[in-house]
Amino acid sequence: MFPLNDTEPNRYSLFPVMTVALILANTAIFIGTPAYTWDFLMRYGTTPYLILHQQGGGIISSMTSMFLHGGWSHLISNMWALWVFGRRVEDAFGPWRYLVYYITAGILADLLTTMALGQSLIPGIGASGAIFGVMGAYLVLFPEGRIRTLIILQIIPTWPRIRAGWVVLYFFAVQIIPAIDTMVNGTFYGVGNWAHIGGFITCIFAPLFLRHEAFARYLSNVQV
Repeated sequence: MFPLNDTEPNRYSLFPVMTVALILANTAIFIGTPAYTWDFLMRYGTTPYLILHQQGGGIISSMTSMFLHGGWSHLISNMWALWVFGRRVEDAFGPWRYLVYYITAGILADLLTTMALGQSLIPGIGASGAIFGVMGAYLVLFPEGRIRTLIILQIIPTWPRIRAGWVVLYFFAVQIIPAIDTMVNGTFYGVGNWAHIGGFITCIFAPLFLRHEAFARYLSNVQV
């Protein structure tokens, strides 16, 4: 299942300026950064063991790590998800509140990872924790929204408009078992499952970031 696009129009703004800016910033940093060395990752990635032992960049590494990606597929998948879910979330928040929420989700993603995997020396990079926060916010604000989704059944592709809640909950649910396995057995999946869960949990704060008008509509149980 691959989300293609949100099918609903924006309510408050014409263009998702901050979402596009984040996509461009992540892409520019990926293209402009030389090949990662282990020392580079330990310095600019988020390493739970170093954070707990007050070494490395601390919270600064959370800021830098969410703009680093391990390859084109990592970058494209993250930026695609950011575009699909971020457009309407930014519209409801406003660009600057949206940016603060995005960064907050990235930091909380690293915080939960550090708490769950405190002895890990594997540096985490990528924007997916922050993006799972955006997906969670989409679920809270637009539970009835529809996402056009590519589904391949055998060899026949289809692209139905699936309720967004099911799409987001699916991607959240598939994080749980690998996350527990990583914490209990130390299995390495090459994916920041705990970061995804931590970012997603940020959605409980999503209503606090709404524009004034959108917040009034949210309190009135009217579509944001």
